[in-house]
Amino acid sequence: MSNIDLVIKIGSMALIRREDNDIDYNIFARLSSELRPGMLLVSSGATEIGRLDYLKRTGTALTGDPEQNKTDYSAQGQAILMETYRRFVRPEYGVRQVLVEHNHFNDPQKRLHLYGLLQRAAEQGAIPIINYNDCVSDEENRKMELTTLHALNPDAQVVECVDNDETAAVVAELVHTRLLILLTSTEGIYADPQDPETLVREISAPDAQTLEEKVRSWQTHCVGSSRAGANGAGAKLEFALRSARTGVEVLIAHARYPIQKILSGEVNRTRIAIEK
Repeated sequence: MSNIDLVIKIGSMALIRREDNDIDYNIFARLSSELRPGMLLVSSGATEIGRLDYLKRTGTALTGDPEQNKTDYSAQGQAILMETYRRFVRPEYGVRQVLVEHNHFNDPQKRLHLYGLLQRAAEQGAIPIINYNDCVSDEENRKMELTTLHALNPDAQVVECVDNDETAAVVAELVHTRLLILLTSTEGIYADPQDPETLVREISAPDAQTLEEKVRSWQTHCVGSSRAGANGAGAKLEFALRSARTGVEVLIAHARYPIQKILSGEVNRTRIAIEK
């Protein structure tokens, strides 16, 4: 039986105030104060927060190779990300940084090691905060490793961790949780991304095949993304479907809403699930 009741993922744009080019401390404070042992948080934000910090300190952005810039921003932002969570998580709970890469999910022994680490945290009164390890992950090397894995086993589902939505999906699968919340800078999935009145509140079905058909239909409505380099709502639905196929109930909602209100349905959200 899993010690993990809930996996939460929050995106980069949900953690900043774009109009001010600064961290949204209200979001950090509210979310952190709700975290408890038995929950896992998958948090994006290191690269964007590192970029804003570098800009604030130097008055200019990095130039040159975009992949190297991402590496450098991530290394600078990771410390700030964890420091900010630690500031607002209740003091009686431990906070544990867990940096992962694709190979931690594709290698059985590394998966088992990670599983044990995450399960023990709940027993020990600690909250793991998980992020993809951008600052040491070389893109070209990652592509070669993934190509090799695909070649060795063409039928296997290889984890790429192209973004933290995928990371959250595979973490939820790993720890056998029943609930996954994807916190974003929008209310959920829209039939028309330009019209907030077209929020899709429910995508559910009695079986996996029918659910996939519904998700594929809604993906045709998904265009654009919240920032350069993000994969947008279509990819979010893809990873939500991966989780829902395994029996996980997935909720997509705005990061300004309290977790309990998202769970109860008191606030706007998109729910994706196979009905039991």
